[in-house]
This record gives sequence, C-alpha cells and structure tokens, in this order.
Amino acid sequence: MGDQALLLARAQFAFTVSFHFIFPAFSIGLASFLMVLEGLWLRTGRGVYANLYRYWLKIFAVAFGMGVVSGIVMSYQFGTNWSVFSEKAGPIVGPLMAYEVLTAFFLEAGFLGVMLFGITKVGPRLHFFATCMVALGTFISATWIISTNSWMHTPTGFAINAQGQFVPAGSWLPIIFNPSFPYRLLHVVIAAYLTTSLVVGAVGGWHLLKDRTNPGARKMFSMAMWMVAIAAPAQILAGDAHGLNTLEHQPAKIMAMEGHYDSHPDGAPLILFGIPNPATKHIDYAIEVPKASSLVLKHDWNAPLAGLDTVADDREPPVAILFWSFRVMVGLGMVMLLLGLASLAARFRRKLYDWTPLHRLAIAMGPSGFVAVIAGWITTEVGRQPFTVYGYLLTAQSHSPLRASAVATSLLTFVVVYFVVFGAGTYYLLRLMAKPPEAHETEPASTPQRAAGITPAPALDKE
Repeated sequence: MGDQALLLARAQFAFTVSFHFIFPAFSIGLASFLMVLEGLWLRTGRGVYANLYRYWLKIFAVAFGMGVVSGIVMSYQFGTNWSVFSEKAGPIVGPLMAYEVLTAFFLEAGFLGVMLFGITKVGPRLHFFATCMVALGTFISATWIISTNSWMHTPTGFAINAQGQFVPAGSWLPIIFNPSFPYRLLHVVIAAYLTTSLVVGAVGGWHLLKDRTNPGARKMFSMAMWMVAIAAPAQILAGDAHGLNTLEHQPAKIMAMEGHYDSHPDGAPLILFGIPNPATKHIDYAIEVPKASSLVLKHDWNAPLAGLDTVADDREPPVAILFWSFRVMVGLGMVMLLLGLASLAARFRRKLYDWTPLHRLAIAMGPSGFVAVIAGWITTEVGRQPFTVYGYLLTAQSHSPLRASAVATSLLTFVVVYFVVFGAGTYYLLRLMAKPPEAHETEPASTPQRAAGITPAPALDKE
C-alpha cells in the first residue's frame, strides 16, 4: 500500500504541476509583450498598438487567473501528500516560497487591477507603470520558484540539525544562488518568451490567412517572428550551458538523457533515436553519431564519458522517460529554430505577410512551446529521481503516510475538476484568439494617449 500511495502521490503532483506550468510559461512572456505594446503605443501613438494591447490584455487576464488557481492547489499538496518533505525541507523551502509571495505576488496583486481596469481612469504614466510592475512581478515570481526548485537539485548552504531538517548554515545567498539556479532561470525565462511568441505568431498567422490586410494580424505576426528568430537560437545556447552544468552536478541525469547505459572511455556516441531497454540496459535499434556526445558535452571527440554502469541500480533515474522527453524538447527546439530562420528569409524577400506556408507552419507550431516546456520539466524533475533533495532525501522517504485509496480519490477528483474547469478556460481563450483584432477600433475618450495630449494615428497603419 505504501508503494502504491507513493506512486499515486507522484502521479498527482506530476499532473497538477504540468497543468500549472503551462500558464506561467504563457503569462510571463505575455506580460512582457503587453509592456512592450503599451510602451510603443505611448511612444508612437499608433492605434495598432492600442488595439493589440486591449486584444491581448483580455487573454492575459484569463491565463493569469488560471495560473494563480492552479498554483494554489499545488501548494496544498506539500502538506497533504508530502508532509515528510515539508517537515525536513521546510526551513529552506518555506522562506523561499514566502519571499515569492511577499515580493512577487503582492506586487502583481497591487497593480493588476490598475492594469486591467484602469486604462481609462488613470494617467498614461501610471497605467504603463502598472503594466511594467505586473511584468516585473511575473519575472520575480519565476526567480523565487526556480531558486527553490534549483536548490532541490543542487542543494548548497545548508546544514542538517538534530531533527534531520535542512536548515541554513549561515548566509542565504548560497541557498538562493545555488549552482544550477542561473542556468535554470535563464532556460525557463527564454522558454516563456518563446512559448508566448509562438502563440502570438500562431494567432497572427491564423488571421493573416483570413485577411492579409488586417494591421493587427500583421503587426503581431511580425513581432512574434522577430522574437522566435532571436529566442530560439538563444534557447539552444542556454540549454547547452544548462546541460554542461547538469553534467557537473547531476551526471546520472545526463547519462539517462543520452541513453548511455555503458561507459565510453574513448568517446561516447550521440544517440539520436532508439528504444531504451531497461531489462538488458541497452538502447535497441539505436541510430547514433560516433563520439558526437563527447564533442557536445566535453568539446572533445575522444573525451571519456561515464555511463549508468557506474551508478547503483537503485539510484538510476528512469531512463526511458528521460530519453524521450529530452528528445521531444530538443526536436521541437530545432523546428522552432527552423521557423525563425524561415521568417527571416520571408522578411528578407518581403513575403512575411504573403507566404502562406510560413503562416501554416506558425499555426502548427502554436502549441509547441507548451509541449516543449512540459517535456523540459519532465526531463528536469524525473532526472532528479530517486531524490526530492538531490543526494540527501529520497522521494520514497518524503511522502505522507496515507492510504493509496485516499490519494487515488484526490487524484481522480483533480483530473475531473481540472479537465472541466481548465478545459472551459482554455476553450474561452481560443474563442478570444479566434476573434480578429479590430482594424478600426475607436479610441476611448480617456485613453492614456488622449490624456497625454497624443493624437493616435488610425488603427489601420501601413506596415
């Protein structure tokens, strides 16, 4: 019963965190996009930016709300399903989570109302400041959450007291800025911007297929493709740096991701595809590039790489899950890079708004950012197994003493409620996105522009 309860508790947390993670991955990037749109609106007075700001503000409000609700549910699970982890790691994790609430959540809550409802009620500078503060709040929130999660992967700056609890050994700085934190934060934030740009690009591409003269569709598609072209290669570089950091601190994770069951003393192959076989500890039907893994990870064709044969069986992460989740993430990243390059080629040929295959590719890639971040999250978290605090606290020692039937009931409840509530919310978001941006939206009498004495240009701007 204990093993079943542990498995169900892990499944429940995986389910809820996967649902939750897609909303911050969208809202972090969308908040910054809104900040840029309003800044351009105030700077240029062009109506197209005003229209796009109002268009995406409604979508942001719904996505932000769903992210907050799904995040609250996750926090309760630390007390219900993972009480032992909460007791032992609480002196470290608790303050870090509290800092996130005090610095980020209060900042967002304080200015969100002004951002959503004050556009005709406050001056332009105050409203733009509120938008900036919400965008900053989403980034600060990500910073604290990633710091907490990174500490669980690369724990530093702690001591273990007589009660077996992790406590600060002195300064909090080594805990907050633990070895994997900067790499993980950079990787996650770029992923959020990339995810948002893919959604915006897909919506813009969809409306360009219907009306290539719509100024809002043209502008959002152009801005999104610029971000994809910049963020996709930046993410590849950030991912490479993160991988090298992971090799240093969590080598077993890299071994599983690469499918290296055996050590390679004279250069390890890069296994592109294959079928992990845990029974024989071998990658069946492997398609590989000789010594390329050593080149990527050590920058030397002949550099030796250790394999899972150097790791105890009960300390190995699940190879099959890591092997495929990593390839899903990397594969989608390569297609994102292709989309960015294709957009640059179309822009160079002055076909950005007329090249139908590019618009269709952008639409197809719309959900890919969410799939990639979930695949990356699975790679990160499953690769930490069998530990919750890497190297110190096993997952099997972290869960609450609950019966499997109790965890199964709560898991089933979550599945039903999440699919109903968040399914309805997602459907509403898609309905909002399906509506084209207004080409001739009338400016409200008290918009920030008019309050500042700016006469906006017509919404139907020439690109």
